[in-house]
Amino acid sequence: MWIEGLCIVAVVVIYLTYWLNKWSNPKCNGVLPPGSMGLPIIGESFQLNVRNYSLDVHPFIKKRAQRYGPIFRTSLAGCPVVVSTDPEFNHHIAKQEGRLVELWYLDSYSKIFTMEGESKTTAHGLVHRYLRSIILNHCGAEAIEKMLLSQIEELFIKALQTWSSQPSIEVKRATSVLILHFGAKLLVGYDHEKSPLKMSETFNNVAGGFLVFPLNIPGTAHYKSLKDQTEAVSMLRKIIKERINSPENHHGDFLDQAINDMDTEKYLTEDIIIYSLFGVLYTNFDSISSIIALTLMLLEDQPKVLQELQAEHEAILKGRENPSSTLTWNEYKSMTFTFQVINEVLRIAAVSPGLLRRALKDIEYKGFTIPAGWTIMLANSALQLNPNTYKDPLAFNPWRWKDLDPLVVSKNFMPFGGGIRKCAGAEYAKAFLATFLHVLVTKYRWTRLKGGNIARSPLLGFTDGLHIRITKKSS
Repeated sequence: MWIEGLCIVAVVVIYLTYWLNKWSNPKCNGVLPPGSMGLPIIGESFQLNVRNYSLDVHPFIKKRAQRYGPIFRTSLAGCPVVVSTDPEFNHHIAKQEGRLVELWYLDSYSKIFTMEGESKTTAHGLVHRYLRSIILNHCGAEAIEKMLLSQIEELFIKALQTWSSQPSIEVKRATSVLILHFGAKLLVGYDHEKSPLKMSETFNNVAGGFLVFPLNIPGTAHYKSLKDQTEAVSMLRKIIKERINSPENHHGDFLDQAINDMDTEKYLTEDIIIYSLFGVLYTNFDSISSIIALTLMLLEDQPKVLQELQAEHEAILKGRENPSSTLTWNEYKSMTFTFQVINEVLRIAAVSPGLLRRALKDIEYKGFTIPAGWTIMLANSALQLNPNTYKDPLAFNPWRWKDLDPLVVSKNFMPFGGGIRKCAGAEYAKAFLATFLHVLVTKYRWTRLKGGNIARSPLLGFTDGLHIRITKKSS
């Protein structure tokens, strides 16, 4: 019997050895980039999600780039991944949509942002082009110039007046609620004061399960994200059903246009509209609120930057014939230093670790082969904090943008993505940030009370928020 037992053990050991070797050395029609696949199935997902208490590049990316070079392989959330911190490669891949690569989500992300049974590439092609067009129609530069700029200014005037009457506010939470309510009103006619649906409470809880291993069991971050996502999608579904069943309740918004276009754009379905809305609303409210919180923290630590920012906005007020008039498009476009500040915050923030694409065919680059079907993470966060491109990269220095070469910037600064996938809401986000700063620095001052401790896991956040007191400036 002991001989039979030894034979069984030997077979198991041989099988496990073979399996581990196969996992560690995936099949490739060439030479794979160097790296490690981590543990079978799990890969290196846990290492990526270890909290980093710094604005610097996440250690997962930084240490591996130092060890293996600017392009390395790993496994995240059950998928083989090639991570790139190479600016030339990232710039090239960002322009190869539909040829060498396609938009891709890891399972943990796709289950949150796509409907059950939907292809991960639904946003590719016709649907993506349609969504980009409709978003630009309602949130692009023309819409901002004609109506949104004044609405955003009014939003912040009321909000800051309310916040200044409170002993303190937690910046990210307060601004995320504000931005979500504004975006939901703009896109789907949601009125948070009248609606029984508490959208902001649900959306705020979704972020925890993006790049974790997609383990859908109670107690895991992915399980909780899916639960909150289901609730948020249910809210949007109710809103859409009500609009479809009440055609007389017309708002002329994103939702009306999408519903009307379902008759002519046959690829549009109710589910695609719902999940697209969910993605647009979530992406804007979470990223913009994080940037606003970080901006206030950085400005407080750099009084010279704040002083020049205030001077620019006070000059705008002094240049008006009517001091009480609203912000104009020409005034907005004249905010040279403000946009340098915004670019610098976006550069340092690097809100997400990277952009994800999937190789449609084997990709050859500098002697390495990325196999078809593999995920590619363009780690733009590393590019934006590269000391070879940006001197003293962790320093908050808006003046650096006066002298940076535009070609260098185009390959090393992609906070809104690149190529045909560049975020359609980029101008919308900048308008929010610039208008918030305009109202804040001309009418108020703020003091940090507590918090402001950075925690990337891997998305940008704060361990205990950023709590401030806002007071109105004396006349």
